[in-house]
Amino acid sequence: MSAVLPRPGAALPPPLPGFEHVRRLWNARHGFFAARILPGEYYVTRGEEGISTTLGSCISACIRDSEKGIGGMNHFMLPAGSGDPGAYKAAGLGAATRYGNYAMEHLINEIMKNGGRRENLEVKVFGGGRILEKMTDVGLRNIAFVRDYLAAEGLAVVAEDLGDIFPRQVIYFPASGRAKVKRLRSLHNNLIADVEMHYGESLAEKPVSGDIELF
Repeated sequence: MSAVLPRPGAALPPPLPGFEHVRRLWNARHGFFAARILPGEYYVTRGEEGISTTLGSCISACIRDSEKGIGGMNHFMLPAGSGDPGAYKAAGLGAATRYGNYAMEHLINEIMKNGGRRENLEVKVFGGGRILEKMTDVGLRNIAFVRDYLAAEGLAVVAEDLGDIFPRQVIYFPASGRAKVKRLRSLHNNLIADVEMHYGESLAEKPVSGDIELF
């Protein structure tokens, strides 16, 4: 069930079908509703609301139809120990890249299903930090994957904030295309790394079922 904390008099945009489970909260400081997504999730909206997440080595692609304002955000990570960055060509569709392809194609297809047009899509990408020295640099592999994928699909990247050594909090507004990025202090690194480590372990234990194609 959705968890909603509305401001008195504020209208919460109805979720699109299939996204009723996503937690949406009122951000009193900035004055908007925002859907909160976790690793492995994505969210698409046609409404005046934000989408937020926190990234360490994971990547979020923020994609929208720039004319209609329909768009969304995903949050994904490739499984660790899957080779060097050069191996992550989107056309290769190896076992590891399928997780990235799954996240990207589901997001794009959902935008198009709700009225977006492929020729109007614009992309902003964030994340891929190496937030702990002892970690393998899965962030670098994630960056290589998403750049290769977007180039192979011919999608325009209008902004990015990738790499470096810090986690990020990202809020994206598909209606306007605006994105807010906050680079977090190191005291958050261990918690974010633990969350992503457990997510990465779950990817190694379960295969992605079914093939997906962009329409």
